Amino acid sequence: MGILGFFNKEKKETLDKGLSKTKESVFAKLTRAIAGKSKVDDKVLDDLEEILITSDVGVETTLKVINRIEERVSRDKYVSTSELTAILRDEIAALLTENNTEDREGFVLPEGVKPYVIMVVGVNGVGKTTTIGKLAYQFKKAGKTVYLGAADTFRAAAVEQLVIWGERTDVSVVKQKMGADPASVAFDTLNSAKANNADVVIIDTAGRLHNKINLMNELTKIKNVMKKVVPDAPHEILLVLDGSTGQNAFEQAKQFTAATEVNALAVTKLDGTAKGGVVIGISDSFRIPVKYIGLGEGMEDLQVFNRKAFVNSLFGE
Repeated sequence: MGILGFFNKEKKETLDKGLSKTKESVFAKLTRAIAGKSKVDDKVLDDLEEILITSDVGVETTLKVINRIEERVSRDKYVSTSELTAILRDEIAALLTENNTEDREGFVLPEGVKPYVIMVVGVNGVGKTTTIGKLAYQFKKAGKTVYLGAADTFRAAAVEQLVIWGERTDVSVVKQKMGADPASVAFDTLNSAKANNADVVIIDTAGRLHNKINLMNELTKIKNVMKKVVPDAPHEILLVLDGSTGQNAFEQAKQFTAATEVNALAVTKLDGTAKGGVVIGISDSFRIPVKYIGLGEGMEDLQVFNRKAFVNSLFGE
């Protein structure tokens, strides 16, 4: 089953509002670039390239998009500037499709797999613990029994924040004392979840990047210990990135994908930034599906990423 798979009018309004700063930035620049021009020429394409790069789409992804548009201009001989937005939307949607980003698919819980284990990684401050709390809320709302593991034992605030989210969402939180072995917390969480026939386990991990070797060793140890309880665990490794940091989010994705086998992304804080293009660039650069996007502080503001809705919100229906 996909969690929060149904994309309704209310979610569309939240998405439109959350991406409004990015949309305004892109469209304002695009309008200036094509002012007084009737067709897409080299100057328009140069300006479009600059617009996409400054919207944090990323250089490599921008060049792919520009090359695709150049091919269409060459093939069709004449492309008006009024068509440019629709072409841009189509090509970006196509890129997201090629990167295995499915519409209306959050985490899917396979039949007969209990508990389903999600390990969450990301640096401090990106909204990792908040994302875990919102995910727990969505699973709980879908009728699932959820356990949270407070394996970020190096920060008291991280454990306290997870406990607060557990209380808010009415789900169980397994924790140990400050400085405890994170792998031990993960082990206890899975044992408790398994003993109580829980559906989902979400493990919070420490968000340190200053020493990649230590990070890699720690995440590997957590995974190996979890496998002693649930052989296939973790089923998902979710990397949480702060969309408002733009190119810094690319660097974090690079570091974490090198440190562990990330297979899903959540991009947060898109509502407060004009850097929403980072979602497109990261998805294309790392070939990892964006599963969720964060559009605000509310419980419902973590949305399943819907590529069609995303590009429609940015570039119009």
